[in-house]
Amino acid sequence: MADSDIFQKRLVTARKKRELSQDDLAKKSGLKPAAISHFETGARKPSFNNLKRLADALNVTADYLLGRTDDPEGFAEADVAFRHGFEQLSSEQREIALDFIEVLAKRSKKE
Repeated sequence: MADSDIFQKRLVTARKKRELSQDDLAKKSGLKPAAISHFETGARKPSFNNLKRLADALNVTADYLLGRTDDPEGFAEADVAFRHGFEQLSSEQREIALDFIEVLAKRSKKE
């Protein structure tokens, strides 16, 4: 399956999973309904900015939409936390946060 086919399929799947029409997704993402239709049919490819808007509106990662991961919600919450919290921290606080995440990941592997 071509990368563009994966994007189209995943965009439709994520939209339907969220029980959104193309119009609903357009409103939620700030895009035009015609753009959503073009992306889903493969007539157009989204810009980086529009890809982010779609991922945010669908609460999935851009990696999922692009076929780089099979988990639609995998790190969507982490991405939001990063955008709204991590960047506000000092470099020392960021280091502590990353160390904490590493400890949690190691614990998770043991369980």
